[in-house]
Amino acid sequence: MKISVIVPCFNEAAVIGQQLEALAKQTVSPYEVIVADNGSTDSSLAVIEEYRDRLPRLKVIDAAGVKGASHARNAGAKVANSNYLAFCDADDVVDQGWLEALEQAFASHGFLACRLDNEMLNPGAVNTPQNQGLQNFRTPFYPFAGGCALAVRKDIHESVGGFDEAISHLEDADYCIRVQMTGHALTYVPEAVVHYRHGAGTKQSFVEARQATYRKAYNWGYGLATLYLRYRDQGMQLHGLAPRAVLIPLWGLRVLGTGFRSHSSLWRLGWHMGVVDRLLSTAEVPSPPVFTPPVAALAARS
Repeated sequence: MKISVIVPCFNEAAVIGQQLEALAKQTVSPYEVIVADNGSTDSSLAVIEEYRDRLPRLKVIDAAGVKGASHARNAGAKVANSNYLAFCDADDVVDQGWLEALEQAFASHGFLACRLDNEMLNPGAVNTPQNQGLQNFRTPFYPFAGGCALAVRKDIHESVGGFDEAISHLEDADYCIRVQMTGHALTYVPEAVVHYRHGAGTKQSFVEARQATYRKAYNWGYGLATLYLRYRDQGMQLHGLAPRAVLIPLWGLRVLGTGFRSHSSLWRLGWHMGVVDRLLSTAEVPSPPVFTPPVAALAARS
C-alpha cells in the first residue's frame, strides 16, 4: 500500500529534522514525503535538504499562496502520487510504527485518526487530548481529531474539497465533520502514535506566555462558535450568550485573584470571550469548500 506523507511547514527549522528523522526510520517506508512549505523565512528548507538521501522520494513544494496549515495540506494532497494520505506536522514526531499501523487500518477503513502522546515531548504534561480516543465537543456532535494526526483515502479528501482554508482555527474539526457527513466514519487507530509537541520550546516572558495562552484560547473559542453557526441546522449545539455573561466575569475575577498565574483560568476566560465575540459578530460564516473533480476524472467522463 502506497501512503503519501504530507508535512505542512512554516519556520520549523529548530524541530523539523526530528520529524524527518522519524519518517526515515519507519518500519514501513513512506511512498513519498511531501513537505509543503508555507512561506518559511528561517533555515527550514536547508534542514529539509539534509534528508534527501534518507528519504529518496522527498518532495518540497511551494505552498506559500495562502497562510495556514490547511492550504499547505491541500497543496501537498494535490501533488500526492498515491491513493492514501497521511498528515503530520513539522514540530511533532511520529512513532516508528506509525505508518505500519496506518497501512493495516487502511485495509478496512478510509478515514483514520492517530493516538496523540503528549508525554515524550512535553514532560509533566496534563493536557492529553486524543490519548484515549477521539476528541468530541462538550455537547457531542461528530467526533474529530487534530489535523496533525489524520489519514485519509485521497478520493475521500478530494470529495469534500479538502481542508477549509477560510477557517483559521478548528479547521481540522470542520474537516472531520464534513468527511463524516459523507458517510465515512472516523476510525481511531491507537497503534498509530504521534508524539505531539505543545510548543516549539521558545522562551517567553511572563507576560508573553499569558498573552499566548489567552490568544490561543480565544481563537479556539471563536473557531468553535464558527463551526456552531455553520452546523447548527445539522444538530450541533453550543451554550449561548446567557451563561457566558455570568462565567466571563467569574473567570475574569479568578484570573485577577491568581495574579494571572493560572493558565487554566486564563484559558477559560479567553475561550468564552472568543465564543461570545463570534456569536455577536456580523461576519459572514464561510461556506464549506466545493468539490472540484480532478481533471483526469472529468476527462474520463467526457
